[in-house]
Amino acid sequence: MTEAIRGFWVASATPLAADGSVDHTRLASHAKHLFSKGVDGVVLFGTTGEGTSYNVGERVATIEAMLTAGVAPERIGIGGGFPAITDSIALTRAVLGLGLRHVLLLPPYFDRSVTPEGIEDAFAAIIDGVADDRLRASLYHIPQVSGVPIPTTVAANLRKRYGKQVAGLKDSSGDFKQFQAFRAAAPELAITVGNEPDIARAIAAGGAGTICGMANIVPELVKGMVDGKDVEAPMQAAADLVVKTPSLVATLKAILAAQTGDAGWLRVRSPLRALSDGAALKRKLDALMAPAIA
Repeated sequence: MTEAIRGFWVASATPLAADGSVDHTRLASHAKHLFSKGVDGVVLFGTTGEGTSYNVGERVATIEAMLTAGVAPERIGIGGGFPAITDSIALTRAVLGLGLRHVLLLPPYFDRSVTPEGIEDAFAAIIDGVADDRLRASLYHIPQVSGVPIPTTVAANLRKRYGKQVAGLKDSSGDFKQFQAFRAAAPELAITVGNEPDIARAIAAGGAGTICGMANIVPELVKGMVDGKDVEAPMQAAADLVVKTPSLVATLKAILAAQTGDAGWLRVRSPLRALSDGAALKRKLDALMAPAIA
């Protein structure tokens, strides 16, 4: 598990305390609950975890708390993408020092006119700046959110330049042809998918597994996809129920609050707004889940 992220990983939601800080106790409990459902690891501060709303210090403090709570470092990945390359370097160095190896790296975002060469330069600057052979980075491709795609040539070039330090790539484009293009260009990369309905076909096509958000609320259904069970239709319906809302993050948290009876899960960081009630969504999910996991 240490060389690359493989299998069933969850892009974890981030619970908040009343003052808006990360609720470390609730997060560790959530991770352990997911592990009991067959999850291999959790990625913190990705898109589902509102990652861009947290600074370097907050992310490092959260990792320290997770380790203190008994979560093994090899079961934790962390979102390490920032507009400032120096922040990516600082976070990556810090978590490597704590025993983690898996860091998901977005290309620096905001400037959407950059060239493939510029994107490769940015990733190279992070890896060179970290200068630590323990790093097992996964490039994070989610252009519909970040605004900056990772060209297949960049993924392939970085793997050739840095070997196992560039261990994988998470494709959250939702376009299976894009996954296939990454596989063709860089077959040595462990490529995971974020789009849950694609999980089974991606694994069958040589993919490494998934890092996905829906597993926060329907881990059994996602596990069925990973195991190759015939649950694509309910998985698609469940994903549509959440993704086709104004805020995937707020919706996931509202459902978590309804599932756990813990209203603390409703809290989100600005500029997101919390949903008042996830009970109706939970009932719809329960109806989808019942025949799929029977």
